[in-house]
Amino acid sequence: MANNNDVLRSLRYALDLPDAAIGQMIVLAGREADPDALARMVLNEDEAGYLDCDDATLAAFLDGLIIHRRGAREEPPAPVKRLSNNIIFKKIRIAFDLKEDDVLEIIRQAEFEISRPELSAIFRSPDNKNYRQCGDQLLRYFLKGLNIRLRG
Repeated sequence: MANNNDVLRSLRYALDLPDAAIGQMIVLAGREADPDALARMVLNEDEAGYLDCDDATLAAFLDGLIIHRRGAREEPPAPVKRLSNNIIFKKIRIAFDLKEDDVLEIIRQAEFEISRPELSAIFRSPDNKNYRQCGDQLLRYFLKGLNIRLRG
């Protein structure tokens, strides 16, 4: 499982978001945001005051990012008890309205290769026989490629 703080930091950097914008996105998802806690979540592990980003906070941020970029849905997203790399990857893909070709190109920009069937398996339902767990490495390369795409 990827580190939630790394995901939060990576998206914050890619989108050039101040801490306040992260908090606004969490609020968009219907959750309260503690500015002090958010500022501590984007610190590196070795910095004083570092705070782990829990699954509920990251899920709320990702849901808020989707709402911010694509608009609110009639039905709010179901609460996530446990975030997996697959769910994180899927929420980012939705937020940026990425098609399969876009995702493959983003991953290639980070100098990593994945086949279409492998990528498709990551976005399947966990009870599907072709489902595949998204590894930390793939999620990291995807986030790296997204940073390259958004920041140049």
